Amino acid sequence: MTLRVNCYHSGLTYMNSATLLQFGGLVIASFSIAIATLWVLTWLDQRKVPVQKSLSSSDGDSLAFLFDDENLVDATPHAKLYLEATPVGSTDWIRLLAALRPAFPNMVEEISTLADRGQINLVAQQGSSRIQADWKNGLARICLIESSSDTSNVELDRSSFEAMEKELDTLRATAESAPFLVWRQRADGTITWANGTYLKLSQMCEPDLLVPVWPPSRLFDLSNSGYSGPEAHSQRVTTHIVGEAEPRWFECFETPLGNESLFTAVAADKVVKAEKALRDFVQTLTKTFAHLTIGLAIFDKQRRLALFNPALTDLISLPIEFLSGRPTLLSVLDRLRETKMIPEPKDYKSWRQQLFELEVAAVNGNYEETWSLANGRTYRVTGRPHPDGAVAFLFEDISEEISLTRRFRAELETGQAVLDCLSEAIVVFSPGGESTLSNNAYGKLWGIESTALLGDFGILDATKIWSEQCAPSPVWGDAREFIGAVGERAEWVAEVRMRDGRSLSCRFAPISGGATLVGFSLDTAQIAGQPKRLEEQPDLDVETISA
Repeated sequence: MTLRVNCYHSGLTYMNSATLLQFGGLVIASFSIAIATLWVLTWLDQRKVPVQKSLSSSDGDSLAFLFDDENLVDATPHAKLYLEATPVGSTDWIRLLAALRPAFPNMVEEISTLADRGQINLVAQQGSSRIQADWKNGLARICLIESSSDTSNVELDRSSFEAMEKELDTLRATAESAPFLVWRQRADGTITWANGTYLKLSQMCEPDLLVPVWPPSRLFDLSNSGYSGPEAHSQRVTTHIVGEAEPRWFECFETPLGNESLFTAVAADKVVKAEKALRDFVQTLTKTFAHLTIGLAIFDKQRRLALFNPALTDLISLPIEFLSGRPTLLSVLDRLRETKMIPEPKDYKSWRQQLFELEVAAVNGNYEETWSLANGRTYRVTGRPHPDGAVAFLFEDISEEISLTRRFRAELETGQAVLDCLSEAIVVFSPGGESTLSNNAYGKLWGIESTALLGDFGILDATKIWSEQCAPSPVWGDAREFIGAVGERAEWVAEVRMRDGRSLSCRFAPISGGATLVGFSLDTAQIAGQPKRLEEQPDLDVETISA
């Protein structure tokens, strides 16, 4: 038992020594390999050739571009000229995409995998050219190759080439300097070209984009695009600018060009505001016209009914269906004649002539007539010219006004007849001293015709006549002061002697409105006795006669 234990212990000691020797060998070997690796890397770094960031001399006659990300590192002379002819963009890569994408629609998607694939070949839609893209040392080489031999040998003289360049510069400057938006777009909505004004507005709509992308985003919802007519098709569109509360309005015109469409958009904010103001104004007028009691009918320059209000249908008794059909002026007047809503003419020929004269007078602005209808109603019809050759007719029911005027006239005539039946000579003066009313007895007493009392016949004229036919008296001066006085007045009477010896009683009474009534009464006994005139009795004076 003791022997076995010793042997086992001796074997264990032997095995631990061997393991330690192997582990030490591994450590020494690993350290040696690390030293060798560092030496090799240092040697390779010293011999490393710098990355070439320029095109080779073999690319001199081709359209080749060398890009580091979106920055153009190098380009051949032909490529530089080609790039200068492309639309203005934020980077050279954006400009190149704008020029090549119409022919290579999937260029962006394919080029994005160039670093993984190493080389990509793209063929244009028409097959006339192709793009060869290579990835090397972190740089992208883009080469545009014309595969068609028919156009590669076309020769131009210098003058033709310069003319083409000048025309190209003119067209480019015109498109970029245009104050309105111009762009080309495919049926799927992809923008293939846009001018500077469009790109600026696109950046305003997406201010969060630090680097502009191509193609730019669509600014408008052209849901009705795809118009295939020969002429430009227009539609009103809007777009929203970040930070602006109201949308911007544009009048967009679409013109088909092959597989694409050319769009131009002109700012229409002022037009939209003006149209809205006009609609609001028309609505206000419509509401106002709806509450008018005067019938309104407006005929355009073709003399078709363009506008009417509800009061018109009530006045002329024509159905709304007929008026809504935009009848002509002659049709409306003929229908009024049939319904006896217009004065009946003597014959149809004179009726047509009257209609012609009515239209001419309305255009001149001097048509105004009173229509007395068979139903007893009375209308005042007025014609007025409107802009752009239109004419408006106003129908006003003045039946009550005419009836009131007739009653008032009848009352005046009755009152005048009553005054004429009175034996007292009466005359009425206004606050200004003008004669406004008198009766027959007044005219007979003073020998004045009724027509002479009309017009500018005032208190001065009256007192002159009175003093000429009467003995001198201060009554006439007092009368003038009384008639022209302002404020409260009291009625007073006086007696004068006429030159024929008759005694005349005068009455001065204030009436409503500041007017004054003057009444003259003769002694009936003296009228019967007919005394002699004062000038035939020189020895008599006024006091003797009064006694």
